Amino acid sequence: SLSAGLDLPGRFLFATLTLMTLIAILVFIEEAVYIYRKIPSSKRSIIIWINAAAPVISTTSCIGMWIPRSTMFTDFTAGIFFAIVIHKFLMMMIKECGGQKLLLRRFENDRFTISTGPCCCCCLCLPRVPITRQTLFWLKVGTFQFAVFRPVLIFLSIVLWSNDNYVLYNLSPKEPALWINIFLGVLTLTALWAVGIVFRKVRTLLTCKNIIPKFALYQFIVILNQLQTTIIHMLATQRIISCAPPLSSTARGSYIAQQLLIMEMFLITVISRVVYRRKYHDLEPLECTDEEAGDKKQTP
Repeated sequence: SLSAGLDLPGRFLFATLTLMTLIAILVFIEEAVYIYRKIPSSKRSIIIWINAAAPVISTTSCIGMWIPRSTMFTDFTAGIFFAIVIHKFLMMMIKECGGQKLLLRRFENDRFTISTGPCCCCCLCLPRVPITRQTLFWLKVGTFQFAVFRPVLIFLSIVLWSNDNYVLYNLSPKEPALWINIFLGVLTLTALWAVGIVFRKVRTLLTCKNIIPKFALYQFIVILNQLQTTIIHMLATQRIISCAPPLSSTARGSYIAQQLLIMEMFLITVISRVVYRRKYHDLEPLECTDEEAGDKKQTP
C-alpha cells in the first residue's frame, strides 16, 4: 500500500495535508449553512457553488495523492466542477447588479470594453460593444459553452484513455491529447474573457459588494488549478522534474501538483469565508441614483 512505502516525514506530510483538506471541508460546510440562512434565495445556490470550488479541488487532490491511479479521474472531476464555477461567477456578478434587467437599465447607453484579458488585452483597437440584452446573452454563452463542452471533452478523453489511446500531457501531434488540450484551451480562454469583460464594467458599481477581492480569489483558483498544474505536469513529462524511485517523473509531478493545490486551496477556502461573510451594503435603488444624477445636472 501507499502508506507502507512512506517514511516518517512522508507520513507526517500526508497526514498534515489530509487534515488541511478535512478542515477546508468543515469550513465550507459551516459557510454553506451561514449562506443558506442569511443570503436571499435568488443568490444562495450561486454563492455556495463558488465557495465550493476550493474545497472540492482540495478534496480531489487529496484523493489523488492517496490513490495515485485515480489521478486521471480526480483531475477531470475538479476540471468539470471548475468549468461550472466560471459560469456561476459570471451569473453572480449579474445577480449582484440586481439581475439582468436592472443591469441593462443601470448601464443603458453604455458600452462593454472587450479589449481585456486573457484574450484581447493587447488589442486596444477593438471597438467598444453596446450593452444590450443580446451582448449580455453572448457573454453568458461564452461561459456556458465551457461548462457544457468541457465535460464532453473530458468524457471523450476518459474513453480514449481506457482504450490506451490517450496519454495525459503527451503533446505529440499524432496524439489526441494535444488537440483535445488545444480545444480545451480555446474554450477556457473564451470563458475567462467573458468574465473579464463583465467584471471590468461592474467592478466600480459592485465595490460595496467586495467584488474585487472575490474576483481576486477566483483568479487565484484559475491560475493555481489550471496554469500551475499544467506547467508542473509538462516539466515532469520533459523529465525536468526528476524521478525519485519508486516514483517516475510524471508520478512525482502529480504528487507535487496535488500537494501544492491542497495547501493553496486550504488558504483560499479560509480567505473566502472572510470575504463572502463580511457584511456589505446593498446597491442603492436605481431610482435614487437617477435622482442624484438629475440633481447634479441641475446644480450649476
